[in-house]
Amino acid sequence: MHKSKRTASGSDGETSTSNGECIANGDSKSHLKRKIVHRNDEDIVRLIVQHLQGLGLKKSVDVLIQESGCRLEHPSAAKFRESVMAGDWERADAILKELRPLVENKDDISKMKFCLMEQKFLEFLEEDKPIEALHCLRTELTPLKCNKERVHQLSGLIMCTNEEDLYRRAEWNGKGLLSRQKLMDRLQSFLPASVMLPPHRLRTLLNQAIELQKEKCPYHNTKLELGMHSLSLLSDHCCSRDDLPCETKYTLTEHCDEVWFLRFSHNGLRLATGSRDGTVSIWDVSDGEPKHFKTIEGHSYGVGYLAWSPDDLYLIACGPEDCAELWIWNTETGELKCRMNQAADDSLTCCAWTPDSSRIYTGGKRGQFYQCDLDGNVLATREGVRVTGLHCLKGSRTVLASDTHNRVRAYNFEESSDDLLIQENYSIMSFSISDDDRHALLNVATQGLHLWDVRDRVLVRKYHGPKQEKFTIYSCFGGVNKDFLASGSEDHKVYIWHSKSEKPLAVLSGHTRTVNCVSWNSRDPTMLASASDDGTVRIWGPVSRSSKPGFGSTAV
Repeated sequence: MHKSKRTASGSDGETSTSNGECIANGDSKSHLKRKIVHRNDEDIVRLIVQHLQGLGLKKSVDVLIQESGCRLEHPSAAKFRESVMAGDWERADAILKELRPLVENKDDISKMKFCLMEQKFLEFLEEDKPIEALHCLRTELTPLKCNKERVHQLSGLIMCTNEEDLYRRAEWNGKGLLSRQKLMDRLQSFLPASVMLPPHRLRTLLNQAIELQKEKCPYHNTKLELGMHSLSLLSDHCCSRDDLPCETKYTLTEHCDEVWFLRFSHNGLRLATGSRDGTVSIWDVSDGEPKHFKTIEGHSYGVGYLAWSPDDLYLIACGPEDCAELWIWNTETGELKCRMNQAADDSLTCCAWTPDSSRIYTGGKRGQFYQCDLDGNVLATREGVRVTGLHCLKGSRTVLASDTHNRVRAYNFEESSDDLLIQENYSIMSFSISDDDRHALLNVATQGLHLWDVRDRVLVRKYHGPKQEKFTIYSCFGGVNKDFLASGSEDHKVYIWHSKSEKPLAVLSGHTRTVNCVSWNSRDPTMLASASDDGTVRIWGPVSRSSKPGFGSTAV
């Protein structure tokens, strides 16, 4: 006759698996024939059991445990959970000693006991038992010598005059199932998963899988929170390419000459466009449809660059290479804040705001590089730096500058220091920086786009497709998580890439001459704007359902 094996806890009729889990009572031959053989299969069954238990399907749980021979958790852990949820603190403390051999870090046992006694102390206070609470504090919490700061906070709670005051000061939900379940979740974090599964483990894994699928989806570009509640688990998640801004929604013809530059405001409510005709047009795009808001005139050289202040109140307009001045406009009133002109031989073609909107940097290819206030007064100068692009890093006094030596350098005017970050072999036509200041996107003459890690100073990826040889082309980051890149091109097209793929996701047709600049709306990740020498600005959006596949764009 077969004799039952004795488990680690000493109970008859159970046997331990390789990871310490116990098999349900039953004949050993049935154990040998059972389907659950591999540890991975055991883990899956345990996850399913835990999930079913959370749904309240107790009969299904019992059947699955009986048929599979797998338990959800270690017997001592099950008793421990039962004691905690019942508020039987003495029994829970006793079972904690049984769990001690299963915990790798023995100090965690003290932390677990502290959590138990803290709950016990708080429940005594809620039950208006200050003497019992004080006894718990002195004889059970304080001797643990664990989290002295919290012990000090708890001692002050004895003076609470009512329950609401106790809940607020203790940051506690009060006695009950919810409070004890939160306690149990904290206690579980100290136990190995082989002893007690972390709470809602299956749901956590499935959410991780969904996040990974969204990360790998080449077209994912929505602000909607997509999780288990909104996506099917029966198939992999994949967005449609039509969700990208691939279709012309509006064509703006306000300018009467080449449109050299455009940029959305930081809040995404407005779009500013600059043209060879010497005007700046500001558009309200708050409801998706662009409405003309204001036209600013007087730039006799044309407008080749624009920069919104971080608070979106002011707009800087720079001219082309032969322009020696820049303008700072109040975008609300249309009034000129400042017209800066230091010397007749200056070339102020680019600029950047400090993060607090109090100062600006400007420069050009003739060797001017200034730090100025908003009245145009020069605060500091770097001599001989032939600047082609500028960007101020957030939270620092550092400004990045690309120059005519195919470099991007970091300058600190206060410390009179500079540092080489990027060196290219070909001309850097323009560059933009990601929102976290980590990556630089460079338009490199004849080479396409290059993505650099600014912190590590390494080239991350090269993007191919656009033609850029003679003219300055501006690219941008975009999309809901800034996972996409876009650029204009001398072949009259707009290119869109996923940042992790060198080949373009879409090539947008519509313009009839060079596309000089693109800008992606930060507020609406489905809105992209492009400016062209054909004198138009195009606003791109998702493909309409009624449109034919591929309308206005080319799949790649």
